[in-house]
Amino acid sequence: MAAVAEERQTTRRNPLLRELGSWSSSLKCGAAITLLIVLAAVFAPWIAPYDPNAQDFEALLMPPGWPHLFGTDSLGRDIFSRVLYGARIDLVIGFFTTYVPMTYGVVLGAYAGYKGGWFDAVLMRIIDVAMAFPFLVLIIVILAILGPGIQNIYISVFILAWTMYARLARAEMLVERTKDYMTAVKVLGFPQRRIILRHGLPNVINSSIVFSASDFVLNILLVSGLSFLGLGVQPPLPEWGAMIAEGRDFIRDAWWMATMPGFAILATGVGLALIGDGLAQRLGERHHTTV
Repeated sequence: MAAVAEERQTTRRNPLLRELGSWSSSLKCGAAITLLIVLAAVFAPWIAPYDPNAQDFEALLMPPGWPHLFGTDSLGRDIFSRVLYGARIDLVIGFFTTYVPMTYGVVLGAYAGYKGGWFDAVLMRIIDVAMAFPFLVLIIVILAILGPGIQNIYISVFILAWTMYARLARAEMLVERTKDYMTAVKVLGFPQRRIILRHGLPNVINSSIVFSASDFVLNILLVSGLSFLGLGVQPPLPEWGAMIAEGRDFIRDAWWMATMPGFAILATGVGLALIGDGLAQRLGERHHTTV
């Protein structure tokens, strides 16, 4: 009993422990999976037993086992090392293609929702046109013009991916601008920029944060799919989608070539999806508490 009481007292004193204790099980599980993958990517040079691009022609298509935990590919490269280094590529691309468009998309949507008028009308028509076509088709069209590669993936996603965040932020701001606190800061004579950024934006960004977790998964799948089609990351870089594309010709004889990077994509998707679900519950609870 004394130990339990001491633990509770420590939790009360430490706000970080108190916050972690209030997380839902899905949020804790998703954070643990994602943190494990991120740590594996960060420490890949120390964890990976081999150079991801080193070829060993005496170890072609070796099945999973020792000394190659995930087996080897058709060039004798260690798949475990390539999966670890592939996490560095996919997570970095997923992060930037998610949170860079989110930043200016939310600001544009919040401004349009608060300001209204011609700016809101023009922005909504641009978003309607962009969302009328399948996202992947537009990305492929832009890459067909610019050419394959990581830099052109960034450009194409930055052009298109902000639209959903702008629509979410605009819808939230249309509700927020009618509330009493927004009327109060307007009466006090605060400039419009401060009203939107300092008062409105923190209250409209929650839905975009929740959506960004699932969008992160979709962007990783997008990069993997483009690499599979030959429009994304180019060999010999160890990207998960490109590794699956290389393994499809050996799926009967060397199933591990495509399966192991596929499991990496699956684990990352599950972790981020659980984080999104947990954030939705957590931010929803906070919203109801404030109301």
